[in-house]
Amino acid sequence: METSEKDKKYFRAKDRVDGIKKFYTSLMSYVFFITFLAGLNYWLDGWSYPWFLWAAFGWGIGLIFQGIKVFSLNPFFGRDWEERKIKEFMDEEEKQKRWK
Repeated sequence: METSEKDKKYFRAKDRVDGIKKFYTSLMSYVFFITFLAGLNYWLDGWSYPWFLWAAFGWGIGLIFQGIKVFSLNPFFGRDWEERKIKEFMDEEEKQKRWK
């Protein structure tokens, strides 16, 4: 039983590391492409209309949400909210089985 728990912890940790890796890859892509678009914007019209900011804003919002998810920064439910709720529901189900 102990090995199974260690395996679960390992896979959860591995999933978190994979998520963090994907976030930083997305962040590097964001910086690279927004820089490219800003340079293209400057080259085409010399900042008369900074259209690259639309892409930066839209992609940036997605990146913020990805970071919130990866780093468990959800201000509405707090850290480990899902785990606590799963445990709560499992405990409730166990109590109901005992009473039957």
